[in-house]
Amino acid sequence: MRNIMHLTFGFFSCESSKMTSEAEMADEEGYISPPPTLPSTPCSIHLGVQAGSMRRGSDVLSTSRGTVRERGRNRSWLLSSIITVNVLILGIALVSGSVFNNVKINAINLQIFLIVLVILTTAWMLYYTIYTSREDHAVLYKDSHAGPVWLRGGLVLFGICSLIMDVFKIANYIGYLHCDSAVKIVFPVVQAVFILVQTYFLWLHAKDCVQLQRNITRCGLMLTLSTNLMLWMAAVTEESLHQTVVPPEDGNSTHSYDIRAPGGYSSCNCSHSACAVLEKAYYYLYPFNIEYSLFASAMAYVMWKNVGRLVDEHNHHSLHFRLKDVLVGPAVGLVMLVAGLGTFVIYKVDVEKGDPGKRDTVLMIHYVMNTVAVTLMSVSTVAGCAIYRLDQRDHVSGKNPTRSLDVGLLIGASIGQFTICYFTIVAVVATGAEGHLNALNLAVSLLTVIQLCLQNIFIIEGLHREPFHEDMHQASVFTNPYVLQAQAHRDIHNLPGTFMETKSLTWKRRALKEICAFLMLCNILLWIMPAFGARPQFDNTIGAEFYEFTMWAAVVNIGLPFGIFYRMHSVASLFEVFLTS
Repeated sequence: MRNIMHLTFGFFSCESSKMTSEAEMADEEGYISPPPTLPSTPCSIHLGVQAGSMRRGSDVLSTSRGTVRERGRNRSWLLSSIITVNVLILGIALVSGSVFNNVKINAINLQIFLIVLVILTTAWMLYYTIYTSREDHAVLYKDSHAGPVWLRGGLVLFGICSLIMDVFKIANYIGYLHCDSAVKIVFPVVQAVFILVQTYFLWLHAKDCVQLQRNITRCGLMLTLSTNLMLWMAAVTEESLHQTVVPPEDGNSTHSYDIRAPGGYSSCNCSHSACAVLEKAYYYLYPFNIEYSLFASAMAYVMWKNVGRLVDEHNHHSLHFRLKDVLVGPAVGLVMLVAGLGTFVIYKVDVEKGDPGKRDTVLMIHYVMNTVAVTLMSVSTVAGCAIYRLDQRDHVSGKNPTRSLDVGLLIGASIGQFTICYFTIVAVVATGAEGHLNALNLAVSLLTVIQLCLQNIFIIEGLHREPFHEDMHQASVFTNPYVLQAQAHRDIHNLPGTFMETKSLTWKRRALKEICAFLMLCNILLWIMPAFGARPQFDNTIGAEFYEFTMWAAVVNIGLPFGIFYRMHSVASLFEVFLTS
């Protein structure tokens, strides 16, 4: 009997060490191995001491595996973050140098750097797509919250506009090929291929929770994120330089000059007659290219957060877009959108004429339109927040990288608009707010600050609420099964009350949908006007006179791109709140 006991303990000791080594190897390789199974023997069934020993060994094994996985994840996060920081800082230096120094560094040097980044990123995305299609265990889980179809649809739409922009650029730069660098043709060609590959990649893999080659995948996704941010930065810089108007040195002259990116065509003539039309056309497509890069960056970040994540996608909310019983919000929003577009067209036409009298008139119309818009939006968001106070829905629980990113981007992007508004408020108040134009400018800035605060509260609260018509289950990372059973038991007992409560909330759902639809259309209007060239910050000279033009141009050109992105991101977030209401 003693020999049998020795053999049994020796057998379990060998198996335990063997399983520990296998678990460590599996964790290092990135595999998700099933829980270890112990062989059943007649002796082991009757030995309680051995069973307790194995339970302790299993706890030690799971702790060891968790520690190894945590260390591997931290190493890959650190490595991928280092890649991102280095690429972005180097890119910022090149962008700044190409703007402020047209002798040593020009746009050609920046485009060569971007071409290298784009080629590397495209190669990695192709590798990832091929590898995951051949490995059955590469993607075992999908994050159902990541990459919803409407977000991927927006990515495709912006990608198509970006491809058209690249085609116009190629056709335009061909006319200067005899006297300018060929890099200006190579870059849009490479960028077009990159957009095609990346759109296909994100459409298929935006929900992936990769379990194999996690270190390489995290680094590749951070490279993708860095490349898109660099393309966004380059596009924003070129667009800002194109839209920035320098005040004339001669005070008697009403003419102003546009800043052009260095490396222009001052001594190079186009070989065909369509260059002027093509250049004007692709500048109007820049806002879509800018939004494409930001959408792709956000989706790449969510994929990076989901690498190695174990997600249970059961009981996911199936949300559908319906406009049933929603009429007032879309109708009023469409009226605001049409009226705003009309005033924007008048503003652009009259400002470009350079007549000071007409300029002040259209500026006043522009300020009045914005005042009405942000006032109605503020009232709507106050009503929405009041409905949330009466709402009995639970707040969502569990980790969700998509929701966390939405909230972070919403707050971070609003800082740009806050900056411009507060700088304007200080300038107008310090100069006495003389005249109707400055008074309206002050009113718009103050109301915009209030509207941004209220809208952020409304959207964030809506993103953290459970849908009205669904059960309270959420996709969650590995949880205690006993807790899940208790939750399911509680939901079954509360089911009749839930249905009764849903019926009593019909008017709240309708009101929230009306508010979301109205706010979406108003945010689209407030995105269109600055994205397509409305620059009242430069047309009204109070900011440039108070802060000096160099400082004021820096404030506007840094803050406005974030403000433009805030409006588009608000539209996306409001659409999600609309679906869950």
